[in-house]
Amino acid sequence: MEALGAEVATWVGAGDVVLLSGPLGAGKTTFTRGLGRALDVSGAITSPTFVIAREHAGSPNLIHVDAYRVGSAWELEDLDLDTENAVTVVEWGTRIAHGLSDRRLEITIERGDELGDDQRHVVITAVGGFSPKA
Repeated sequence: MEALGAEVATWVGAGDVVLLSGPLGAGKTTFTRGLGRALDVSGAITSPTFVIAREHAGSPNLIHVDAYRVGSAWELEDLDLDTENAVTVVEWGTRIAHGLSDRRLEITIERGDELGDDQRHVVITAVGGFSPKA
């Protein structure tokens, strides 16, 4: 999942939103770690479960959000995150997707017992005219 995150980092830039969905243990934070490393984020990238959002300095910056306990996109607005100058990755954001950004990448990660422990099924959907950066 880290390698896929690093690849997706070449597609995104400041102001872009990446929405991640999948069950516990699917690899959402591992994906984000790979994306962050490719954006030259230093330091550990861990799940923001208890703090809701973490901001990491990088090129561009990375905002990592866990929206599991967030009721609406307005609650994220209240955090006053600098999303215009960062790539924003939102875990568990499916129910608030409509309020995040009209233009985004939605990535679904599924684990299947029949696929084995290290195998994942990933679907990447460009929404609202999202296109990879040049």
